[in-house]
Amino acid sequence: MPRWPEQGPPSATLPPMPESPVPLEFTADPGRLDAVVSLLSGVSRSQVAGWIEAGLVEIDGRAASKASQKLRGGEALRVSPPPLPSAQVEPEDVPLDVIFEDEHLIAINKPPGMVTHPAPGVISGTLVNALLGRMSLPEQQDFDGPDGYRPGIVHRLDKDTSGVIVVAKTVAAHARLAAAFKDRETKKTYLAIAAGAWKAERPVQVDAPIGRHQIQRQRMTVGGAGAREAQTLFTPLDAHPDGHGRTLALVRAQPRTGRTHQIRVHLAHLGSPILGDAVYGRASEIMPRHALHAQFLEVPHPVSGDILHLQAAVPEDLLGAWVGLGGRWDPAWEQAPQ
Repeated sequence: MPRWPEQGPPSATLPPMPESPVPLEFTADPGRLDAVVSLLSGVSRSQVAGWIEAGLVEIDGRAASKASQKLRGGEALRVSPPPLPSAQVEPEDVPLDVIFEDEHLIAINKPPGMVTHPAPGVISGTLVNALLGRMSLPEQQDFDGPDGYRPGIVHRLDKDTSGVIVVAKTVAAHARLAAAFKDRETKKTYLAIAAGAWKAERPVQVDAPIGRHQIQRQRMTVGGAGAREAQTLFTPLDAHPDGHGRTLALVRAQPRTGRTHQIRVHLAHLGSPILGDAVYGRASEIMPRHALHAQFLEVPHPVSGDILHLQAAVPEDLLGAWVGLGGRWDPAWEQAPQ
């Protein structure tokens, strides 16, 4: 456990970063070098320009010299990002919606827009910052730099996904909770608004491996690089046409596995991406974020083994968007599925 000085909990110092992150290798698309590398790596063009100036970007084995260099397409690009700097993660006084708490764990209804844990370039405003403002968290044993500083974190929600998230308060609780998620001893139920071609007339089980997109590396896709098994059960609660050839559906999603962006990718695979998902579908004026909420979580308590039944109330933006689109809301959907 962290040892705080007598004056109270200061900022949490991240352990040293590794000497160098793993080099990135791509096949170039046609276009300007800095723009191509930015798209492939998910890093800003200004940061890429700095890498090029420092000789960290190679084209066909030779260091690139100009950000404006034109690529014809097909060149072998190798990017060697510089070591990531250490940083300070400050405790912050941020109100949290606590669902359950004891000496072993805390369950939070995470609001949309909050990142789960700090990572390079994001060291403020995260759930970890807020938690450090009210408690100590178990010392992180497996810090490896690029994945971020994540004391107590055993599972994650995307920045714009709201809902139930559990955080361990001790090393022992962290180990047990992490094992429960890994061994699929948990049951997760999400609520989403889907818009697209799927008729949403009956439950459907999607069994489609998910991996990293070969070109747009910040995205995941069915298939893709290093694809791993992924299963999600989708159960439509209500559906109706939107008048423009699409079906709108209020859907329960129960992922059996825990792949990155799994529910978002699988709904897009069905032809019905989540409303407001600009990555896998399109942005929406009705829903300013993707309409996905972690509504229920069942997880064994790390000490007693009793099943905790955790629930996060459906947020007003998602409920308001659905009703505003002409959908109905049944209070029975506020009860966990059997």
